Amino acid sequence: MPELGVNIDHVATVRQARRTNEPDPVWAAALAQLGGADGITVHLREDRRHISDRDVRILRETVTVKLNLEMACEPEIVEIACQVKPDQATLVPERREEVTTEGGLDIVAQHDRVARAIDRLRSAGISVSLFLDPDARQIEAAAGLRADAVELHTGQYALASGAAQQKELENLVRIGALVRQSGMSLHAGHGLTYRNVRPVAAIEAMHELNIGHSIVARAIMVGLESAVREMKRLVTV
Repeated sequence: MPELGVNIDHVATVRQARRTNEPDPVWAAALAQLGGADGITVHLREDRRHISDRDVRILRETVTVKLNLEMACEPEIVEIACQVKPDQATLVPERREEVTTEGGLDIVAQHDRVARAIDRLRSAGISVSLFLDPDARQIEAAAGLRADAVELHTGQYALASGAAQQKELENLVRIGALVRQSGMSLHAGHGLTYRNVRPVAAIEAMHELNIGHSIVARAIMVGLESAVREMKRLVTV
């Protein structure tokens, strides 16, 4: 059964809307762990639009499950990761004008830049995952870079419906098999909700799902601990 990584970025987004000190994502991480989260995921963006350096450092001291730091390949952020030492760094693309990450990292086009970031993170003893579109060329490049894991971008699956969604799921299954055959751990995330997560969770050897917005949205209504428990039941297939 896959592990559930809970992304708490949107808790920080609410805090930053008023530029105050609440709600605190550190508290959210504690509640998510009580709800059964296997990991806590945060994205330290270059513009610090939600998660801050302070958050990351305190989370490293307080999170008792896997801490997964999503990050761009920028040297400044890589250096912070090497100092903080999360259990896992997930390299993602980043554009300042986007609302959220809109696609996978193109490691074919950015091979050398990604390779430098991986080498630096590895030298600090940090496991590296790559957030990639479900495309065979990207997976082959990830294997060449000796990534520890690949997180498949499930955005197209989440946006589709009916036969189109089934086609996207079949592609995730096919590319997921390629990830495993290449010796990397299989992760997935982006746009997963309480309604669409089960088929992705059921993909063979799926190791980790990272889910944020849907859980935080549910938490506004039922509380964070309950929202995490509900999602945990769904992914435990």
